[in-house]
Amino acid sequence: MPSFLTEAMPLTPSWWEIAVRILLTVIAGGLIGLDRERGGHAAGFRTTILVALAACLAMIQANLLLSTYGKTFSYFTQMDVLRFPLGILTGVGFIGGGAILRRGDMMTGVTTAATMWFMTVVGLCFGGGQILTGMAATLVAFIVLSPMKQLDMWLRSEQKATLVIHSSEADLPDLSQVLGPLGCVARFVSFGQTSEGRPGVTFELRWMAKDQDASARAIFSALSEAYHVAGFSMQSTST
Repeated sequence: MPSFLTEAMPLTPSWWEIAVRILLTVIAGGLIGLDRERGGHAAGFRTTILVALAACLAMIQANLLLSTYGKTFSYFTQMDVLRFPLGILTGVGFIGGGAILRRGDMMTGVTTAATMWFMTVVGLCFGGGQILTGMAATLVAFIVLSPMKQLDMWLRSEQKATLVIHSSEADLPDLSQVLGPLGCVARFVSFGQTSEGRPGVTFELRWMAKDQDASARAIFSALSEAYHVAGFSMQSTST
């Protein structure tokens, strides 16, 4: 096994070692970014590469400065050059915060922000010369984002929806007979007016399902046959 794969961060890395670090960072960022690009996420192929590459270059620069800064007998302070790449993590935190959006009960971009932060750490690994660590981390990230996503889709998860039906305050409908066989539970929220200006009542629906769309269609169809549904909207979390 080549020594540069297992060697700790050298004080004077050669140019070919630096080139290998940059190349592996681009490959790792492209591999993860391609998976995100196929999913139609905001931070896709190029963004993921740039985030990882920025962290890698910051760590390389800190590596090159290690041999020029230090504490001598004539100085009371020393410059900690490793704070420079660590500051990249803070900067990516702001970018990740911008990728997360919340609209009512829907939150998007959480996994995208986490991926960007993770790829920053991968870039720091490659930039610091921890090649095997960076390669292992990239492989784990790819498995989590791609194959394990199928497992996430297979697992049953709690689904939520907001239901509005036409009804007066004197006649609060009992939805248990309709929703019970479907494994759905309704919780009363409030009385008010529907978009048509008629009196209505709002419920929050909760149920467990693998397929969000199919289960929602079945619940909506059952409710439409028994009641005059004025509104039905899913409360979902997208990554």
